[in-house]
Amino acid sequence: MDVKLKPFDFAQAAARAGLATNGQPLAKTRAAAGSSFGDAMAQALKGVSQQQMQAQAMQREVQLDNPTVSLEETMVAMQKAQIGFQAALQVRNRFVAAYSEIMNMQV
Repeated sequence: MDVKLKPFDFAQAAARAGLATNGQPLAKTRAAAGSSFGDAMAQALKGVSQQQMQAQAMQREVQLDNPTVSLEETMVAMQKAQIGFQAALQVRNRFVAAYSEIMNMQV
């Protein structure tokens, strides 16, 4: 079996994170970007959901002995979906902890 891994493109990964290649945020204002934390979180959750659905579809194809879908690609897709879910869960946990801390502050 031939497993093909794509080379890591740092510039593309930084652009997806909203950063320039030097690590500085891209010069977008909030109005120009048109997104808030809620929008960014919703978009991230949609991405995680799509990854999970793709991994599930690949898993189903492997179970049906589809020769075009390899077990290795399926396992990688499943791990990507799991890592994305864990990251979203950590962001949610941190957000809830910050919210709780703010609500417990005395004014």
